[in-house]
Amino acid sequence: MKKLTAGLFVSLDGVVEAPERWHFPYLNEELGRALGAQIQAADTMLLGRATYEEFAAHWAHQGSEVPFADRINGIPKYVVSGTLGVADWQNTTLLAGPGLAERIGELKRHPGGDISVTGSVTLVRWLLAQGLLDELSLMVHPIVVGAGRRLFDEADTARYPLELVDFTTFSTGVVHLTYRTTA
Repeated sequence: MKKLTAGLFVSLDGVVEAPERWHFPYLNEELGRALGAQIQAADTMLLGRATYEEFAAHWAHQGSEVPFADRINGIPKYVVSGTLGVADWQNTTLLAGPGLAERIGELKRHPGGDISVTGSVTLVRWLLAQGLLDELSLMVHPIVVGAGRRLFDEADTARYPLELVDFTTFSTGVVHLTYRTTA
């Protein structure tokens, strides 16, 4: 059975939106190795519409000289969207409509590596609410961004019990926290 994992970059004040504006000063070789390990553990990606469109626009046109491009282009990708009409990036299937939770549950029942969710905050929240997310991996950056979308906002009153299963502190001050869902 596959494990459904979500990986997010998070600022110290909980912002997950637009990490391209604040994450890169903290990216070094050790953080890159940790991200690479997450990528290698997954043999399937699950994406929300906005992340899919961003990734497809960039990675679909990268050549094999970029190792991550080979990996991301080669594995199956599933896009959860009620508004996307076509998902034409290679190895991509569009998931929409009724029975979505059951279809994702079926994907989890297949043997293999992890199903990785990158970004896609709305999708991560929904997966947690549906009880489908197995693991939440947060790269907490030592920066206060001040404004932007947060993983959990004040309107979200649900409780999600989590268990800390691993943590690493990188030399840049980024703390990698890995939580397993417990309910």
